[in-house]
Amino acid sequence: MENAGKIETEKVQIETEKTEIETGKKKMSDEIQTIYDFDPSLIYEYYLGLERQGPGSPEMTLKALSFIDNLTDESKIADIGCGTGGQTMVLAENAPGNMTGVDIFPGFIDRFNANAGRLNLRDRVKGIVGSMDDLPFQNETFDLIWCEGAIYNIGYERGLTEWRKFLKIGGYIAVTEASWFTEERPAEIQAFWDAAYPEIATIPNKVAQMQNAGYVPVAAFILPENCWTEHFYAPQIAVREKFLEKHAGSKTAKEYVALERHEEELYNKYKAYYGYVFYIGKRIE
Repeated sequence: MENAGKIETEKVQIETEKTEIETGKKKMSDEIQTIYDFDPSLIYEYYLGLERQGPGSPEMTLKALSFIDNLTDESKIADIGCGTGGQTMVLAENAPGNMTGVDIFPGFIDRFNANAGRLNLRDRVKGIVGSMDDLPFQNETFDLIWCEGAIYNIGYERGLTEWRKFLKIGGYIAVTEASWFTEERPAEIQAFWDAAYPEIATIPNKVAQMQNAGYVPVAAFILPENCWTEHFYAPQIAVREKFLEKHAGSKTAKEYVALERHEEELYNKYKAYYGYVFYIGKRIE
């Protein structure tokens, strides 16, 4: 009986410690400043000067495209959360079909259409202003839905589920999503992502979520480090300088730039534990 009592006491202690750890994590995440604490117009202005509004590269866009078959000149493609269209233009130059980019920020779409004109793609590439949670399309319109670095705005599971109806039978979806590479990670980076995007999960969980949303998972691959360092963070150096010059004396602008720098520091410190992953699925019914 004495041993049983000791075991029960230890169980209570373990549960108490678990509760304290979870409480501490929640408190830490609640105190973390995230992108959602800032005016969207400020964020839009900052990212307008970048070719890509999230981690990625032309090489990885083309790698994802290599898993998509049966595209023809009559195919219809949507890039949801297209930003200024860095990845869309790569798609348009390497795949047949007509492409529609959708983004909620008019300035992004203006730049998108200007880029399409500069590359002589306006005859089959067009950007429109719209929200990814209220898309102006008919069911079964598209052969391919694309979304690099933007599905987090609506949520991975919700996006996959709601956008599925816009795909034709046999159509593909290709998205990049923040994902954990390991089952466990340091408390600092866990707390940061709990605050910034609680839907982050491991790769097997993300693949299962895609399958549960009604797709056959076709491929999943991790974006390499240079998609963050070379194609996302490095271009921000010049953008930050101009941004701070324009908003000289603005405490909010300085805080936002500090947040972007902090995110870069965290990536460099914890890149072994997380990153972006391309997930590609096919609707078969």
